[in-house]
Amino acid sequence: MTTTLNTPSSLIHEIQLEKIGNWNLFKFSDSLQLQMERLLEKKKADQLTPNEITELEAIGGLDQIVTYINAMLAA
Repeated sequence: MTTTLNTPSSLIHEIQLEKIGNWNLFKFSDSLQLQMERLLEKKKADQLTPNEITELEAIGGLDQIVTYINAMLAA
């Protein structure tokens, strides 16, 4: 994944619905999950490019939204 991303909505196609127990919850696609982990490792090593910083911020924003929605579904 090498495109420059500006907003969490640019990643909406990377969200999947998965049945977990009795719940239908939203989660990242495997490719987006791997990309987030790769970028976090690069961040720890202080090796992110400006484009990767923007991408990680977009993924982080989407992660907050998905987490919030899943919490609302579970409540």
